[in-house]
Amino acid sequence: MEKVVMILVDGMRPDGMLQCGHPFVEELLKKSTYDLNTRTMYPCITLPCHMSLFHSVEPSRHGILSNTYVPQVRPVDSIVDQLNKFDKKCAMFITWENLRDLSRPDHLHTCLCMNLHKMEDTDRKITDKAIAYIQEESPDFLFLYLGDTDEAGGHDNGWMSDIYLQVVNRAMGCIEKVYRSLPEGYTMIVLADHGGHDRSHGTDTPEDMTIPVCICGPKFAEGKELQGTSILDIAPTVAKLLEVPKVKEWEGKELV
Repeated sequence: MEKVVMILVDGMRPDGMLQCGHPFVEELLKKSTYDLNTRTMYPCITLPCHMSLFHSVEPSRHGILSNTYVPQVRPVDSIVDQLNKFDKKCAMFITWENLRDLSRPDHLHTCLCMNLHKMEDTDRKITDKAIAYIQEESPDFLFLYLGDTDEAGGHDNGWMSDIYLQVVNRAMGCIEKVYRSLPEGYTMIVLADHGGHDRSHGTDTPEDMTIPVCICGPKFAEGKELQGTSILDIAPTVAKLLEVPKVKEWEGKELV
């Protein structure tokens, strides 16, 4: 049975990852099973995409169509809710408080939120906190959210601008730091929620709808490229790695 760390870089386009200039990108792809043409959900906005990531259903099913959370009319268990049923220790380290609603609060062992709107260098700070927690508590599943790329990179300066690429570069540095520090037995999943264009996102264009997914761990072939991957596939894959049955309503497929 594996343990899983899932790192999401908000608004990271695949070409932004490839062009950010960080040397770890090449190493990550060589060591991962990956798809740089993964499809996210429409509307490709942060909270709806995260809800689909955690609940493996489309926004039309979970009902979250904006960055404002509303209770699900027909609730679907998230990956955290499902793991909790089987006594798995789960944690979230986030820099945007709206993501607290991705699971029921009492199903998390730890949830730390550092407000990216009121602090500087939140990606690095939240990463350091997550690494310390992993080493001390050895969670079964940890979600680390890096929000600077979307906020300071895309919205403030434009997707694929020089500053955007610099912020992606810093995020890749955080990912490398996690990778180098992971204890044996962990699988690392790196992905984004959506892409972007100009200074916005949310349309059905490829620039907005295409995200990278890289999965590095003992059960994944190195340098293997996947096709036809969806953001809906991540929750079933995590459940499979942790030897927990998938929720019957989940629509995604297992990638392992």
